[in-house]
Amino acid sequence: MFQIIQYIKFLLKSTNQHGVHSPFVYDLVTTCFYDRTPHAAYRKLKTYRTQLLNNKTTIAISDFGSGSRVFTSNERPISAIAKNSGTPLKRAQLLYRIVTYFKPEHTLELGTSLGIATQAIALGHPKNKIISLEGCPAISKFTTAQLSEADIDNATLITGAFETSLPKLKEASYDFIFFDGNHNKAATLHYFEVLLDKMHNDSVFIFDDIHWSKDMLDAWEQIKRHPKVTVTIDTFFWGFVFFRKEQAKENFTIRV
Repeated sequence: MFQIIQYIKFLLKSTNQHGVHSPFVYDLVTTCFYDRTPHAAYRKLKTYRTQLLNNKTTIAISDFGSGSRVFTSNERPISAIAKNSGTPLKRAQLLYRIVTYFKPEHTLELGTSLGIATQAIALGHPKNKIISLEGCPAISKFTTAQLSEADIDNATLITGAFETSLPKLKEASYDFIFFDGNHNKAATLHYFEVLLDKMHNDSVFIFDDIHWSKDMLDAWEQIKRHPKVTVTIDTFFWGFVFFRKEQAKENFTIRV
């Protein structure tokens, strides 16, 4: 019910490119968000996700996040994880376009899961060096094999709790960080604060499920107010954060 109410509020508040007066955001929305080109990579994204949806293998999950609203057991079929927790195809396509648009060379992903988003990020810019953190050993082992079979060779998975993995990151900064590993306020804000040291003027942070719960929405509002944050975009399912000092501080709500 919370998400339904929030979505109604989002629809009433949101706009499209015609309500955007920032040239930077306008170009991102029109050139990337609303790009309807049937990119060749979309076929690979669909094939990868379909293979997961048809995979009946069961694995034991170690859940370090906020838990599941669907599963009551830690024994879960790959197909069910892909259906209920995996990145939807249209969202994977959007992620591919975003990476193609920004062309990051160093990316960090918090929460690999089955690698649907990882594949999209990898295909979006082949020169992109991706580090993806996954807490569950069983999922990490499975996904490493899946990405290898899909010929993804620019992504490295690191297994373990984020608290132990984050301090070991060697990159001085990241161009692109995708937060999709722990849907609660305290963890989200903690990872945000820790990774602020890894950002630069043109870094892009994307937070998944910002309207997941009241706590996540509170975390999102707090992130928007941070003094280092200049521009944010709320697309309901994702929250985009930019640190461009040349931009006036402004928050956008965009229908995608």
